[in-house]
Amino acid sequence: MNAPEKFFLPDVQAGRDHRALAIQHVGVRGLRYPLSLRGADGTIRHTVAMVEMTVGLAHDVKGTHMSRFVELLEAERDALDFVTMGEMFMEMLERLESDSGRMVLAFPYFMRKAAPVSGVESRLDFDVSYVFEKLAGAPVAVSLSVVAPVTSLCPCSKKISDYGAHNQRSSITVTARLLAPVAIEELVRMAEEEASCEVFGLLKRPDEKWVTERAYDNPKFVEDLVRDVALRLAQDERIERWSVASENFESIHNHSAYALIEDGRA
Repeated sequence: MNAPEKFFLPDVQAGRDHRALAIQHVGVRGLRYPLSLRGADGTIRHTVAMVEMTVGLAHDVKGTHMSRFVELLEAERDALDFVTMGEMFMEMLERLESDSGRMVLAFPYFMRKAAPVSGVESRLDFDVSYVFEKLAGAPVAVSLSVVAPVTSLCPCSKKISDYGAHNQRSSITVTARLLAPVAIEELVRMAEEEASCEVFGLLKRPDEKWVTERAYDNPKFVEDLVRDVALRLAQDERIERWSVASENFESIHNHSAYALIEDGRA
């Protein structure tokens, strides 16, 4: 019998298409894949990403080579960071012979945090996504998005009440289009530091007292949360465009309070 590698297998996808319609995005999405990431402190963190990889397809080409996207992920490489992710994206465009494309890596990112009084450590997870995108003839655009859980305490409730004030857990989403590397940890800290209080995975009673009083001394409306984070983003020269959204999961209503602010440098 002839060996399988000797068989001639026609490459249908590389054939010509006569409909004269270019496709802006073709590739794979919903691909769950393990990743190793290098944190800001140099440590390696392991996670599982939901991956989307697409390229632009010329008007006269029938199809793209889907297997090459997975082959790219399977290639041996060091832990990923801002630079090596960009290199992987450019390798994708080269291997798929395209001048435009998009790569999205969305994953949970675990950070170790120490409680404010006892110092006991625990891990807290943050939803993170990187988006690398290139239009034909344009440079690569890179966006980093983090979702940070925080505590917010209502200034109005504190002002009008004889004692106590209602508070809630809030979710702050920070998205930054980058001109230079910005660590995931930096965006997380921006959100945490501008909230009424940050949250922790593990607290002892002295810690619980501290976070309760910290939030009470630092009340924030949902509008305050997004404005205060936005001011810090606007002052960072590494960031070209940004947006900040906060959803406060109200403790006295059956709905959330929400705010979104976005801007960009000309």
